[in-house]
Amino acid sequence: MGKDYYKILGLSKGSAEEDIKKAYRKMALKYHPDKNKSPDAEEKFKLVAEAYEVLSDKKKRDIYDQYGEEGLKGGIPGSGGGDGKHFTYTFSGDPRATFQQFFGTSDPFASFFNMDGPHSMFESMDVGDDPFITMMGGDAPRMGGGTRRAFSFNPHDATRPHAKSRQQDPAVTRDLYVTLEEVARGVTKKMKITRSVLASDGRSTRREEKILTIDVKPGWKEGTKVTFEREGDQLPGKIPADIVFVVRDKPHAHFKRDGANLVYSSKVTLRDALCGTRVVVPTLDGQRVTLNLSNEVVKPQTTRRLQGYGLPYPKDPTRKGDIIVHFDIQFPTMLTESAKEILSEVLPL
Repeated sequence: MGKDYYKILGLSKGSAEEDIKKAYRKMALKYHPDKNKSPDAEEKFKLVAEAYEVLSDKKKRDIYDQYGEEGLKGGIPGSGGGDGKHFTYTFSGDPRATFQQFFGTSDPFASFFNMDGPHSMFESMDVGDDPFITMMGGDAPRMGGGTRRAFSFNPHDATRPHAKSRQQDPAVTRDLYVTLEEVARGVTKKMKITRSVLASDGRSTRREEKILTIDVKPGWKEGTKVTFEREGDQLPGKIPADIVFVVRDKPHAHFKRDGANLVYSSKVTLRDALCGTRVVVPTLDGQRVTLNLSNEVVKPQTTRRLQGYGLPYPKDPTRKGDIIVHFDIQFPTMLTESAKEILSEVLPL
């Protein structure tokens, strides 16, 4: 039985191109042999690269979806398309080359976090009192004059060249749930962590609680990572783990996020869709906007855009996205015979 490339990347058949990229980014970093020292990491890293090479290429993916791995390797007559030739594909065998092409570097732990461009890799997050400086004697590096940074790279895969003499504990990651209203205006979250520290006797350990302050800036994207360096267990002989909070959207009653835009689905009866109606659309700030659809037929593919009612752009909070309105036309579950007769007379063929 051939390889299941979708399963390798944790995807389902029909996944969007962006989902394939996200899945490869996650799996490639997870199994990169420079970080993952498990015996099967090298083989999994290679399989992930092979799966991405196939699913990210439309021609290869179409053949794979129809004929499977055997078709890709030329085992199915006609799998090459309409020109009568066989299509053959063989994995390059160099997953690091695939990684370098995707991230723009062969070193995932030194410079890959610039992959989104020099100005998009972080957002500032102010912290009034820098606990790292206090605890480490004041000689630790600061970023931007005492600010924390919210990075778009994966902190699980970050290593530091100056830490070769001691091993750093793996990063501790926690989800930070925010409402869309909080994303719209920004919010300060205080998160309590509990960690182990060396007791005063110098031999035993004790548990210590600490409050970390996170300033969620207006428009921050879901998946934004806020890293507090070395705030994990403070034990001798080890570099404390980084504490990483990942911004997650709480489910909303009305909207789904699409970048800076908000998507709203308005239920419309079949009668109103055909005869015209007015639709009231809610907004995050409590306003209600009326769409006048009285003089048109609302089709399933009809959309309307309310400009400036979406979320702030993270790099320019003075600008906002839109609310995109889709229409969910409610068809009746059944019709009486008299209703069918009336409709058959009035509706065009």
